[in-house]
Amino acid sequence: MEIKSRHHLRSDEVREIEQRLADRLGVELNADSYELVELEDSEFDLVLVDGEPAVLYFEDEPFLTVRGANSYEPQTRVVTVDAGAVSFVSDGADVMRPGIVETDDEVAAGDLVAIAEESHGKVLAIGRAQTDGDDMVGDEGKVVSSVHHVGDELYEFIV
Repeated sequence: MEIKSRHHLRSDEVREIEQRLADRLGVELNADSYELVELEDSEFDLVLVDGEPAVLYFEDEPFLTVRGANSYEPQTRVVTVDAGAVSFVSDGADVMRPGIVETDDEVAAGDLVAIAEESHGKVLAIGRAQTDGDDMVGDEGKVVSSVHHVGDELYEFIV
């Protein structure tokens, strides 16, 4: 991944990111430095929070990266999968109903969500909900489309 540009964010931009993540995920970033990194040929822009790629912009919406979600544990918009789904989700597969053990009922179709594994609560991927949270647990069908996962280019990105 090539960096197109990199600059520190203004205080109003920082407040907007902090507020949106607090409202949507229940996380408090509270960092000393925020830098926007625009990437060449990528659907994402990154925000370095104290030098770490903790926030991504996907379709102009700020959300935590996998690394960010494991550093700043989201309280809402979390979909939890069973052990059988871990290897698939970690490889970038979409999430299917049979693999889900728990979800946030406040999730609406179209929301970005953190996908965590049930035994340790570690976030494996970020995805886009295809259905509401109260409709995710069941027997068949895709319910979350993978956007970013452990081991992808964005996860491996180092500034």
